[in-house]
Amino acid sequence: MLKILAPAEKRSAFCDGVSRRNFIKVGGLGSIGLSLPKLLALENQAGIRTSQKSVILIYLVGGPPHQDMFDLKPDAPSEIAGPHKPIGTNVDGIQICELFPRMAKMMDKFTVIRSLVGAQAGHDAIQCYTGFPNRVGTVPPGGWPQFGSVVGKLQGAFDPSVPPFVSMCYECTHGPYNEPGPGMLGAANDAFRHTGPSRGDLTLQGITYDRLSDRARLLKSFDNFRRDVDSSGRMDAMDTFTQQAMGVLTSSKLADALDLSKEDPRIVERYGTGDTVKRIDQNGAPRVPQSFLTARRLVEAGARVVTVNYSKWDWHGGAGNDIFSREREDFPIFDKGITALVEDLHQRGLDKDVTVLVWGEFGRTPIISKQVGRDHWPRVAMALLAGGGMPNGQVIGSTDRLGGEADSRPVTFPEVFATLYRNLGIDVATTTVTDTKGRPHYLVENGALPIRELI
Repeated sequence: MLKILAPAEKRSAFCDGVSRRNFIKVGGLGSIGLSLPKLLALENQAGIRTSQKSVILIYLVGGPPHQDMFDLKPDAPSEIAGPHKPIGTNVDGIQICELFPRMAKMMDKFTVIRSLVGAQAGHDAIQCYTGFPNRVGTVPPGGWPQFGSVVGKLQGAFDPSVPPFVSMCYECTHGPYNEPGPGMLGAANDAFRHTGPSRGDLTLQGITYDRLSDRARLLKSFDNFRRDVDSSGRMDAMDTFTQQAMGVLTSSKLADALDLSKEDPRIVERYGTGDTVKRIDQNGAPRVPQSFLTARRLVEAGARVVTVNYSKWDWHGGAGNDIFSREREDFPIFDKGITALVEDLHQRGLDKDVTVLVWGEFGRTPIISKQVGRDHWPRVAMALLAGGGMPNGQVIGSTDRLGGEADSRPVTFPEVFATLYRNLGIDVATTTVTDTKGRPHYLVENGALPIRELI
């Protein structure tokens, strides 16, 4: 992360007030001969910045009820079926919950996985963000990195003024609901967090643009004498990469993407709005559909991966909190937000380049409890995908008559992640990342391949 901060530390400061510690944050790579301009030059030579594919990963905190959303069982006994009715969609043979009327009208732009297997039993978001379960004895030194950190490490930034990985996730008071972080890839590959301290790095704190420009001119003056004897054109190329490095600090691209006041108010209304502070259910995330809009703006600006956590879906029932009342409240708001996102991607020509994934850590029990809720059910769950240039408008897999077991075409978490990596142009069969002990690890478990139905 690149930072130029106000001189908070008075000790060991340079004459311009920038502390030695903060100077190291800007120029620490210089000690090994790799300044930011040099890194940009190397990435350009490797072709890293020649194209952009992106993923928006939406985590439904707490485990969404698959059998009430996209896998209804209207012929099952009432203690299993629930009160909601299935409705037809614009794809023959696909039915979903009646509380998703907007999605039903554009089902050809979505894919539903009804047979997601291999989930953990407890509330832990790590599998949704990394593809790996948090099993004792299987975690490498440093920990599994989340998906966005891996992509940032492998592909770098598409635009030097926009981080490759941006998190829109709100912090949950229940720790396991939160993103696991960069793990063995180290803090340099962590997400830019829109709600965290990184937000302050969008502005030059304690250093004016004029002073930054003075430093750029000073750097240029050091190089001028070499340019007179340089016939290779390398100095001109270095000018280009230096300008890109300065763009990290001087571009307003990232700040603009995060500022929804710059969006057409009619589009904001299409997504809907929510309270960024209020938790609908104690320790979950706020219900903020405008995060979907910000995610779209971020991938347009150049982000490769954007993560979003959304609302609280752990509906066990109880007084004033029965699952079906919560569904009648939450489903229409989600329907409005997610369809606005996918519709926007298609209207802007991004549907082939941006993959959207929606899921939670497990499914819910087939039998409705006495408290009018559904409990944790790791045996089968659901996922919703869109975009990515995939052949959408289909359902993958099925469950038994009670919605409790995968009946056909079980799909695993690693297969889903292999699909995301493929859509970004990353080959999971050959690509590895290295843990803190220097050992290489493949990006997905068990040699998983992309979902064949989506290729």
